[in-house]
Amino acid sequence: MDNARLTMEFPNMEILTHEPLMKYTYTKTGGPADYLIFPKTKHEVEQVVQYCKTHNVPWIVLGNASNLIVRDGGIRGVVLMLTKMKTMTIEHTMITVEAGARLIDVSKAAAKHTLTGLEFACGIPGSIGGAVYMNAGAYGGEIKDVFVSCEYLDETGEIQTLMLDEMDFSYRHSALQEQKGIILSVTFALKIGEQITIDEKVQELTRLREEKQPLEYPSCGSVFKRPEGHFTGKLIQDAKLQGMILGGAQISMKHAGFIVNIDHATATDYIQLIAHIKKVIKEQFDVTLETEVRIIGEQ
Repeated sequence: MDNARLTMEFPNMEILTHEPLMKYTYTKTGGPADYLIFPKTKHEVEQVVQYCKTHNVPWIVLGNASNLIVRDGGIRGVVLMLTKMKTMTIEHTMITVEAGARLIDVSKAAAKHTLTGLEFACGIPGSIGGAVYMNAGAYGGEIKDVFVSCEYLDETGEIQTLMLDEMDFSYRHSALQEQKGIILSVTFALKIGEQITIDEKVQELTRLREEKQPLEYPSCGSVFKRPEGHFTGKLIQDAKLQGMILGGAQISMKHAGFIVNIDHATATDYIQLIAHIKKVIKEQFDVTLETEVRIIGEQ
């Protein structure tokens, strides 16, 4: 497969070759994608996946690469980024939005329409597709609380609709994590609220986020899932790991559950620091930390 052939097949799509993914990941790390494609519609997604299947080309979806580490060797085959797919419609209390939209923007739109239920997401930068995939949550709210259905391109290339009872949502989990497919659009059900109450909640959660999270540095957000009965940040602090630097990556001084890129970190720096944290926490407290961030690509 070469770029000329892909460009001829999909003349209306933006296709980049050997594109460094560090330009797109929130950690500012990651090697190149052989081909990075930005489809604009669900039918273009369908066409690219069908092409990859027919020509036996590996493919993967990145969402908007916020809660993600791409290894320094990059990704072979085709990488799809859905950031151009962000159309949103609001009808009464229902919001239907394409998977490439940012959750934070959908939360803002809901607030503007006096709809309550998505305030918890006012600081989550991930895409809608990624948020559903991992049942994103914050401050006591989760995607499952407002989810109605999603359009999903399954492994066979068929578009189907999945309802709430098919999603098997739990803490940072959905049924889609055990399948290879692509979320295309999502419908949420919210409630009519009071503007002043919604605005106050958004302001409060924004203040908390700015106070507690190291937003001044590149990061992949919260690195680990919360282990039952513990708080990850406190475990890391108690292990005296907070502030540790490996290469250009540091365990944040502001929030020990975050790893920040302070000086041209590589994905390998991140991955080795994550492994060290897991090892120390297991040794000191017999707690097994699981990563919330996805780690993909080649060494």
